[in-house]
Amino acid sequence: MMDIITDITARRAALTPDRPAFHIVETGEVISFAGLDERSARAATVLADRGVGEGDRVAILCRNRIEFFEALFACAKLGAILTPLNWRMPARELADLLVDCAPTCLLVGHDDRQKAETATQTAPLALIDLESEWPTARKVASRHPGRTAWPGDQPWYLIYTSGTTGRPKGVIQTYRMALVNYVNISQAIGLRDGDATVNFLPLFHTAGINLHTLPVLMAGGLNHLLPGFDAGTVLSLINDGQLDVMLCVPAVYRELSLHPEFGATDLTRLRHWACGGAPMPDVLIETFAARGAIVCNGFGMTETGPTAFLMDRDHALEKIGSVGKPQLLIEARVATPEGEALATGKTGEIQFFGPGLTPGYWQRDGETAKLFTADGWLKSGDLGRFDADGYCYVAGRIKEMYISGGENVYPAEVENVLDEHPAVLESAVTGIADEKWGEVGCAHLILRDGQDVTDNALADWCRERLAGYKIPRHFRRATDFPRTAAGKVQKHLLPLPEATT
Repeated sequence: MMDIITDITARRAALTPDRPAFHIVETGEVISFAGLDERSARAATVLADRGVGEGDRVAILCRNRIEFFEALFACAKLGAILTPLNWRMPARELADLLVDCAPTCLLVGHDDRQKAETATQTAPLALIDLESEWPTARKVASRHPGRTAWPGDQPWYLIYTSGTTGRPKGVIQTYRMALVNYVNISQAIGLRDGDATVNFLPLFHTAGINLHTLPVLMAGGLNHLLPGFDAGTVLSLINDGQLDVMLCVPAVYRELSLHPEFGATDLTRLRHWACGGAPMPDVLIETFAARGAIVCNGFGMTETGPTAFLMDRDHALEKIGSVGKPQLLIEARVATPEGEALATGKTGEIQFFGPGLTPGYWQRDGETAKLFTADGWLKSGDLGRFDADGYCYVAGRIKEMYISGGENVYPAEVENVLDEHPAVLESAVTGIADEKWGEVGCAHLILRDGQDVTDNALADWCRERLAGYKIPRHFRRATDFPRTAAGKVQKHLLPLPEATT
């Protein structure tokens, strides 16, 4: 069934033409499903008139806005490949990505116009301004007939990885992956016909597109569209009962909890809370649970579409720290580097199998080959274990694990303990070289406003809760950490102790 996908906006326009698909919060504009399809079909003509055809790439550099989704579905109607670019990158890095994906044109928003012009200086590229040229051209364009079907295995868009450890790679996202993700996340959160969510996570990241925006659109629901995250606006939408389901990254949950209106917001008006992109500290889950909001931890990758694991509400507090079970259309195992499945309770690499996996990286055959085991399982690069009930616990990236005195140390476990300290807002633990022990832990800390704590007090806190070899030997303070778009800390960019004042 997944070899062919129907035209999503055309089918929704036929099923629920007058129902709202997007609400642009800043302006109050509401776009129906019929309107979304009309805009996308006209946008397809705009792209086709500029030479875009099947297989061509269309780059886009913008904040969250309706024109992104017009372009996404316009590309689907043409068979072109949308390539969202990370507006947080400097022009030099963007120039490298443009060389890698070789787009026919670049759609750009006003906020990033200057950066786009700089990035295209060495390799001139046609720019289409999303504020002026795009809407004007779309309004006068005729409807493009589009394709009668979207092949499931065909690339729809590319998502460049955040680069926590190195150079970004373009992860191919197919139409089949979008459908599988819809099945996986909708059954996991109990997505209902007409549910509403909010879109603010960056659209160059898989969560910005897929969690929960595309599934909600497929279900005939409403997306409240923000140009970026604003804690006050999100809390207001929740308190007004305008949101049913929502996924946030831990950094967003932290900002919500620190906002002055958090205590006055009725969190129970939102039916399902999910978290992904990075590990959610236990203390943060407990903070929301105390207010009646059960946050369900999840785990997935750009390469898995992304939904793979999600905790069920009934066990979210009983098995706090777990990311749940593999969802309906994906299999997961914990295995050795050679691909041998490990027994319950053993820690190894989390690996995936199923119809929703990426076919690979854009023009990186060597990297694609390294992504899969000999028997076809996708290697996540993350360590984890299953308990006796089939729930998975993620221990962190393989490259983050360090060995102290011959014992494996998983930073996520240490970070969870540090995050429970009343003075600590967030921690990031790395392993660094040590003459005696081989490696020891270095804890980088962001303290809560007005709080202070000594290194000895932190060590004592850990000693009461962890084995001796897991206690960090170094503690460093910071005002923030280098992060990816998903809120993951880029640990390779954290300073070494001798470089920190």
